[in-house]
Amino acid sequence: MYLPQLITFMFLRTILNTAHRMVYPFLPVFARGLGVDLTSMSLLMTARSLLGITSPLFAPMADRRGRKFGMLVGTVIFTFGVSLVAIHPSFWTLAIALMFAMVGKYMFDPAMQAYFGDRIPYHQRGTALAVTEVAWSMSFIVGVPVVGFLIDRFGWSAPFPFFTIFGLVIFFVIWRIVPAEDSHHKLANNSRDGYRAVFTSVPAMAGISIAMWASAGNEMVNIIFGVWLEDSFGLKILALAGASAVIGISELSGEGLVAFTTDRLGKPLALTIGLVGNALASILLPIIGQTQAGALAGLFLFYITFEYVMVSHIPMMTELVPSARATMLSMNVTGHAVGRALGAILAAFIYQQFGFTFVALTAVIFNGAGLLALLRLQKG
Repeated sequence: MYLPQLITFMFLRTILNTAHRMVYPFLPVFARGLGVDLTSMSLLMTARSLLGITSPLFAPMADRRGRKFGMLVGTVIFTFGVSLVAIHPSFWTLAIALMFAMVGKYMFDPAMQAYFGDRIPYHQRGTALAVTEVAWSMSFIVGVPVVGFLIDRFGWSAPFPFFTIFGLVIFFVIWRIVPAEDSHHKLANNSRDGYRAVFTSVPAMAGISIAMWASAGNEMVNIIFGVWLEDSFGLKILALAGASAVIGISELSGEGLVAFTTDRLGKPLALTIGLVGNALASILLPIIGQTQAGALAGLFLFYITFEYVMVSHIPMMTELVPSARATMLSMNVTGHAVGRALGAILAAFIYQQFGFTFVALTAVIFNGAGLLALLRLQKG
């Protein structure tokens, strides 16, 4: 019944995710274009991730004002941010754009996930949300290569006018397809009850910490893989875009695995498999990454297992506090944001001081912490 909307949102989120993810493979390209060093870009990524801490201040408006309202406001913030670089390209407008795009995404995603969480039964939710999460991999398979082409031809700021136009398209589509009256969701009177329900739930807090630890490990590799590939093998803009497409294919495979297995296995078992698999992939990455082909194969394994973790995790989180679903999901976003900030601030330092092997080993430690949090959630 909801498949057409799920597919539509998959395409809309591909645009938002491309704007979010394009910085990772092209981090050295942006740094050179702006005349700044890697550390400055790493700090910018850290600041962007820390903005996720503010998500609970904004995303609960989807509980109070409706899911459609939350998605539209998120889209407006995203579009305003990217338009700044389209008008005046500079380091500071890029910084503002990345932060506004992050806040917009952090408002849009919980509202959208709550929208489908209200409508789709829990035993089918893993498969349904896996459809929307295909946007994450499509951003690397399609979006980032297109961005790479634009940057290679016209300079680092070339994608931003296109993102501005697409932001307006997203707003129009949501306005048209999402009903204004929502019988599936009763508007909350205030945010305090939602916050209280989340903070007093041991499983909810454990689930949020899983997001934090898993994202910290993932961000360690996210920040560094473009630099690592360039330093090790001399890959340039279009080659880095091709490497991103390989990662996107691995993530698409992970989303397919979730669609076929998570609802059958159960979300906690699927999460366990994903976290253990990602830790093993992190160990393998520097070992088999001595050649370009080995590095790409290692990244494939790393990202397919991480995607399995993330897409198994989301449907479980939608049901931990049903009375405040958007608030719960926004707090989950905060967990991701704190983890990404932790990974971003550590990644450049560890890579420059100790090398890529220690980056990967730190990701293993973070996955182990995620497993402990999952055990606590199940006990709760």
